[in-house]
Parts: sequence; C-alpha cells; structure tokens
Amino acid sequence: MRPLLSPRRRRTLVSGALAAAMAAALLSPGVAHAAVACSVNYDDSNDWGSGFVANVTVTNEGSDPIENWTVGWTFPGNQQITNGWNGVFNQSGANVTVQHPAWNSTIAPGGTTSFGFQGTYSGSNEAPQSFTVNGVTCNGAEPENLPPEVTLTAPADNSTFLVNEPIELTATASDPDGSIDRVEFAADDTVLGSDTTSPYSFTWDDAEAGAYSVTAVAYDDDGDSTVSTPAAVRVLDAAAVLASPSTVRVRQGETAEFEVSLSNQPSGSVTATVARSSGSSDLTVSGGAQLQFTSSNWDDPQTVTVASADNGGDLAEAVFTVSAPGHDPAEVTVREIDPNTSSYDEAFLEQYEKIKDPASGYFREFDGLLVPYHSVETMIVEAPDHGHQTTSEAFSYYLWLEAYYGRVTGDWDPLHDAWESMETFIIPGTADQPTNAAYDPSSPATYIPEHPNSDGYPSQLDSGVPVGEDPIANELSSTYGTDEVYGMHWLLDVDNVYGFGFCGDGTDDAPAYINTYQRGSRESVWETIPHPSCDDFTHGGPNGYLDLFTDDQGYAEQWRYTNAPDADARAVQVMFWAHEWAEEQGNEAEIAGLLDKASMMGDYLRYAMFDKYFKEIGDCVGASSCPAGTGKNSAHYLMSWYYAWGGSLDESSPWAWRIGSSSSHQGYQNVLAAYALSQVPELQPDSPTGVDDWETSFDRQLEFLQWLQSAEGGIAGGATNSWKGDYSSPPSGLPQFYGMYYDWQPVWNDPPSNNWFGFQVWNMERVAQLYQVTGDSRAEAILDKWVPWAIEHTDVDADGGGQDFRVPSDLQWSGQPDTWTGTSTGNPNLHVEVVSQSQDVGVAAALAKTLLYYAERSGDADALATGEGLLDALLAHRDGIGIATPEQPGWDRLDDPWDGEEGLYVPDGWSGTMPNGDVIEPGATFLSIRSFYLDDPLWPEVEAHLNDPENVEPPIVERHRFWSQVEIATAFAAHDELFGSS
Repeated sequence: MRPLLSPRRRRTLVSGALAAAMAAALLSPGVAHAAVACSVNYDDSNDWGSGFVANVTVTNEGSDPIENWTVGWTFPGNQQITNGWNGVFNQSGANVTVQHPAWNSTIAPGGTTSFGFQGTYSGSNEAPQSFTVNGVTCNGAEPENLPPEVTLTAPADNSTFLVNEPIELTATASDPDGSIDRVEFAADDTVLGSDTTSPYSFTWDDAEAGAYSVTAVAYDDDGDSTVSTPAAVRVLDAAAVLASPSTVRVRQGETAEFEVSLSNQPSGSVTATVARSSGSSDLTVSGGAQLQFTSSNWDDPQTVTVASADNGGDLAEAVFTVSAPGHDPAEVTVREIDPNTSSYDEAFLEQYEKIKDPASGYFREFDGLLVPYHSVETMIVEAPDHGHQTTSEAFSYYLWLEAYYGRVTGDWDPLHDAWESMETFIIPGTADQPTNAAYDPSSPATYIPEHPNSDGYPSQLDSGVPVGEDPIANELSSTYGTDEVYGMHWLLDVDNVYGFGFCGDGTDDAPAYINTYQRGSRESVWETIPHPSCDDFTHGGPNGYLDLFTDDQGYAEQWRYTNAPDADARAVQVMFWAHEWAEEQGNEAEIAGLLDKASMMGDYLRYAMFDKYFKEIGDCVGASSCPAGTGKNSAHYLMSWYYAWGGSLDESSPWAWRIGSSSSHQGYQNVLAAYALSQVPELQPDSPTGVDDWETSFDRQLEFLQWLQSAEGGIAGGATNSWKGDYSSPPSGLPQFYGMYYDWQPVWNDPPSNNWFGFQVWNMERVAQLYQVTGDSRAEAILDKWVPWAIEHTDVDADGGGQDFRVPSDLQWSGQPDTWTGTSTGNPNLHVEVVSQSQDVGVAAALAKTLLYYAERSGDADALATGEGLLDALLAHRDGIGIATPEQPGWDRLDDPWDGEEGLYVPDGWSGTMPNGDVIEPGATFLSIRSFYLDDPLWPEVEAHLNDPENVEPPIVERHRFWSQVEIATAFAAHDELFGSS
C-alpha cells in the first residue's frame, strides 16, 4: 500500500512580478535590472517538534535572468537558523536573508535554485507567508499538486471480529494544498463505503468470515489519492480459541508446552478444555487440561503441558483439541522425537517451528509461497532500509533452514517450496528482463567512473574508454537455451512499502524489485535514495531516478538488477549439504532437480569473477590505458562484490548490458561452493568452461584468504583491480595479489566494510566446512591461526550465569600484507585489534558453527567447548518467536541533510518525488523521503530521543533478523550432525 505522508507536512509556494523600475530602485543604483518574476517553494515538512530542516526552491518565472539573487523572509515565530547550505545566510531577529553563493549567482529564465537550512524553535513552527527575491515580493502562484494524507485510526492492526458484529472504520485525512473530497474504506480490493466529512468513518456490518487487509483511501479536490497503511482484520464465524504454536515436538518420555488464549472478549467466564482428539495415547495432557478465561484475562496466554510416555517404541503423534463453549476449537499437533535426540537437535526443531509459525511474522505468503522478511520488526536500518524488505541473503538462508529440516526429518518438500519461492520472486523472470537478446558480448557496457562520495554523481558515461569482451555470455546462452541471466537480484520491497509496484508502475503489486546503493564507496544506507529496478519514469524526476546516478545526453526507460554473489554462492553451498544428507538417507532423487538449478546458478555466478568492464587483471592503471580483456584474462576468479545486468524497456529498440566487479571482499568468498561446483559431479556446471573456472576459483580463493590473514589470525579486507573505482594510480608500495591492489575496506567505506566481525565468521564457517569435509591443508592452516584468535576474544559466560556471552564486534586494522608470491609469509606487518564486543545472536551462532566444524575434524577441545558454550548461551535468550538480545541502535543520522561530506545528497537543481509524494531535492534527508516511518510503532520513542538526545536515550529493542534466526537454528542442527546426541 502507499505509505503515508507526515501529518506535519506543509509547504508554502508564493510568486509574483513587479516592474523593472521598482526592481532597479530596490537594487544597487546605477545598474539596469530586468523585471523579477519569481516563485518560492518553502518545504519544512521535516519537523521533529523542537527543530526542523527546511528546503527552499526559487523559480525564475520571468523571461530574463535573475542576477545576484538574494531571498528574504520574516519568520512568524521564534525560529532560529543554526546552519545552512547552498547560500550565505544572515538572520536578524525574525528577518532572514539568503544571498547566492559565489558559484551560483544567476537563475536562468524558467530555471530554479535551491538552498536549505536547519533550525530550532519552541511553540509553533509556522511557515513564512511572504518571500522576496532581490526585494521583489513573490505571491499568488499556484502551488504544485500534492497528494492527500490519510491515517486509518480504527480498527487496530490484527483485530478480530465476529460475523454480524459491526466493525467501525475511522480515519483522519488532510490535503496540504487543497481539500479532501472523500475517504473510501476498503477491505482487500473491495470498497466498503465512503465519507465526505471529517471525522471520516464507516460501519462495516456485513463482513463475512475471512482475513482482510483494511485500508482508508483519501481523495483530494485535484483527484489525487493516497492509501493508508493497512490493518489486518480477521472475521470469524464464531469466537475462537487460539493456540500457539500449532506444532509442538516433545522428546519421548518428557514434556512440552503450548499456549492458549481467546480471540474475542467474552461477556463472562469461559472454560477451555484440552483433550487428545486423535493419535497415540502415549501423548497426554499433564497440565492445563482446563483453563479459565474471563472478560479481563481473555487475551493473556495460559500454558498447557503435554507429556510423552516413557515406554520406548515407535515415535508417536497426536492432535490435541482445545475447545470452549461458544468458541471454535483450536488444534495442536504434538510429535515425539527420539529420546536420544540431542538437546541441540531438539532446539533446532523448536526454533524451526517458531520461524515457520505464521504468527511469528518472519514471512509473507503469496499464493501459497513464503517470502522471508529481513526482520520481523519494521524500523530497522542496516543494509536494507526497512525491515519488511528482503534480500537474496535471506532467501539463501531460507534454503538453508529447509535443507537442515530435510536432514532432520527426511521431508524435502519444504526445500522445494523455498527454491520455488526464490525462483518466483527474487530471480528476475522473462517479463523482468525483456531485452537480453540484444546483448552484445563484444561490448558489454559503457564505462562510468566511480567516485568516493555521493556528490560525485551523476557520473559521466565515457564511451571512449575501452572495455573488454564478455567471454561467457555465448556459452551460457548456448548451454541453457536462453539469453536471460539466472541469478538473484539483491533487494525486494516485500510489502511494496515504497509503492513502486511492478516495473515502477506504482501499483500495489508486491513484492517489488528495488535498489539503493549506487553512488560510491562512502554512500552509507543513511545516504541512499531508493528507486525501482525497473524505471519507467513514473516516479522520481523527469528521467525517473537515472540522472541521480549517470550523466548522459539522453535517458531511456530501462530495467537493471544487481546480484550479491555471496547469496548465490550460499545457495550452492546449501545444496551441497542437501545432496550429502539426502544421499545418506537414500533420498537423493528427491532433490536432483534442485541440484541442476543450483549448478546453473553457479554457472551464471561466474560473472562475479570478472573485472567490472572486463579489463585485464593486474597493474590496471588508467581507465583509457588499462587494456581491454580478451578471453579469460579479465577474470580474477574471486567472488567480487556484485555483478549486474540491465537493458531497455522498449522492445522495439532493444539493448542490454552486463558488468562484473573489480573489487573482492574476503567475507564474500565461499570455498565450499567453489569446491562443490568444481568437484561434485551433481553440481558441476554444464557449460564448456564452467568447471575449469570453478577449479581455478577454488584455489584462488584459498590463496586470497592466506594472503589476507593477519599476524593475529583475522582476515583483512580484500583487493581491487580498479583503484577508487576509476582505475586510478594506487598509493606507492601497496601490496598486490595477482596484480590486484590491497584494500583494507573494499567497496564500502561508511562504515568500513571489514570492521564487522560477522564477515569473519560468514567466511570462516565455509572454510571450516571445507576442512571438515576434505581435510584441505590450506583450510586447516588458516583455521589453526584464526580459531585461537577468535576464542581469545569470545566470552562464553561473562556473568557466570550462562547469559552474558560476548563475541567480537568491531575490528580495527593496521599495516598491510606482503605481496603474494604463492606462499604465505605470516604477514608480520598486518595487524587486527578487536575494539568492541557484542551479543549479536546471529554472529554468535555463526561463530559456534565455525568452531564446531573445526573441532570435529581437528579434535580441538577448546573449539568444541566454546562452540557448545555459545549454543547454551543462546538458549538462555529464547522468547516467543525466536532468540534475541537487547540492542540499542543509533538514529542520529536519520535526519541528516547533505553537509558537504555526509548526509543525503541530492544534486543542486534536481527535484522529484517518491511514489507517496515525499519530495526528493537538496536538503532532503533519509527520513524526509521515507515519511512512512513516522507511522512506525517505534517512531514515538525514536522521535523522543531525537528531540532531546542529551536526556532521552535511543530505545532499546530486541530484533529478530531472519538470517540470524536461521543461523541459530542451523547451529543447533549442526551440532547434532557433527556430534550426534553426545
């Protein structure tokens, strides 16, 4: 649904024209000045109660240039400007003047100039009512059309009602540039009714049983409309008993629990009875057989205990029905597990059931297929900028969860479902990449230099720079009979929160392909401008979002996708293990088709092995002088940061492009995937050179990790074939790896890409798995040094109570490795320091798995004890939907406009809108173009902190990231896999 605008949003737009004589009199004497005709757009919608950011756009409405412009106004309140940009500010009392900067003194006819500022106030923050430009008052211009604002105030999200029970729907709505014509109320796609007067309301009194998404749609006097954030509503034929989870596993001879509550408030006391309704008598209710609910405690969960008979024999299963007079019953399936099952395998099943329980909120269902969210919680800013986006990383973890479920239970159908979901939703299909047939492998893409900061963009295309040939396109097309690319795009807006819809069309289609990072190594998530992967110019500016990134003579509607190679490699890694486990069970035929698809994905993943523009690898300096590659001499054979592909939306004038990436990060390497694709027959690619490439990559990745290993043991950042992203000359004396230059923070510098310990464990887990499977001596040597370093900085039981575990968090790097000559030198001049620790549950689980795989092969007692200690510590932090620990995220960059170094950068003179009407222009912030966050449940606490950061701490939250929860589940299962019930 379309996100909401801030209720504080307001804009003032004034214009006017006066005679030349008056203008000349008001300006400096002795100089002839043309008449000034102007309009001023003042936007102070970014307001947090005691401070605000305003953006001012001046338009020359006349036919002559406005020279040496100065804008003036009077604040109606006590507003005080604290800092400004793109102008010279002066304030005396309530009077403000802003003079042109030296580099921007003229506003051309029909042109605009923009500046912005940050201010403070107390009381009210009313906008100025009048503006002058060079002394001429601007007034009376027609404001631009802005969409209305609407909030559904009732019913509450996740409400439950009965058939024939009236459901009161209410909403608030306003229009920043006019009036509200009407508010319609809808359930799913059906309009229920409307209201033309405030307060807007409608009574829905004929709702049939079912689940609904209820919204309010506001229409203004210009015909524009806005859809509110939806509320989930369930309508029941009768009041119901609720039981959670719906599936419970109990160790034979022991007990397990589930919780019961009522769906609706009863008028009096209600007794719920729990009894076995089918299945084995070995399973019985041992506690909570009768539960008493009243009008005050009806929604407080009460516990039922189920016992398993200690009589051996086959594992039993039973269904327990919870019934209550006047209520629909609930059913809970209870399954025994082997009494010899390790506590960790039991913990896996418990964690699995929590993740898959619809009530937990980890997935959204589309036509029977599940799409994982990045996190259950929505207000979370990391790599994705909203919790209900998802990543290719999450899909790869979804595969991992279901592969382990197949190992534990022998049921491989859920793994098939996960792959189908991935193939349906995050691997672009034919309609998503329609013009690949026009791709020319001899000319893959036009060169565009990268820049360190966002203000280096848009970046100029340069067709004069030679690019190499794509050596694998033709063999892929021939092998698989298609010109399409079989790889995951990295980012989806699962709920279509931004509103781009399919191909940017603004419909409610979800999930929607989107993208963010596009502007240099210093562009953090706080500085990104989200945009559709398929840009048809419906949103953004006149050229959609394209001219924020590339500077061209003309722009064409186009599609483009970016692959995160670590996710596709993890999918292959997962299928390696699925093959191992299914073969052990004699079920290998059940997943043979998935192995073929994983092999094909690995074949296309080779695009991550090539320089961005297929230039030669090694001493590649100077965009024009670095030679274009031929054959495979543009391959570095590492897992780089991305590969990407795109093309025209106009099938009558088709074109397409593809690029690799010149920079490789240690955390993206996957030696187990390279081993599988080169050594395991069922996963070897079908293309003529695929297996050979992965054989080379297998050795090259292991060498890469040896080259980057510090004296202490931690793995340093990586290497690039294109220094600064434009093939600049690197610093003198920089070490090299096969001619590529050492980079301690490849690709991503804010924060430095290799400062997070999580990248260490993601990589080392793969190395440890390779070592456990093959005993590879290079993997062993890397781990023999890395494992003691990691253990040294890990506290399994810091408080003596089994809960206060600590794992490394932030790292600091110094020195550099020796140039690689084929043998590790130990890098005595490369050092790492652990500067902080955390209770990151996902990192802790990945570290535990790494230690367990290493311990199983090496027999290292410390690694085993530390790994098990981390698993036990994680179990101490279980909650109703998973395992989480408190964290206190920072929000101080939420409202940062561009200050010349950091903040959200929008090029001067650029203006556009997000689908919900949020304005993108100089002075905009992360929050101002994501006003839907103002309706997030966490926003009031964040806002309180931003209003008074010295006295109000940021909120402490517990977050349930999908990848972390799966990492935990699979860590438990890995212990059973490696050590059985011991």
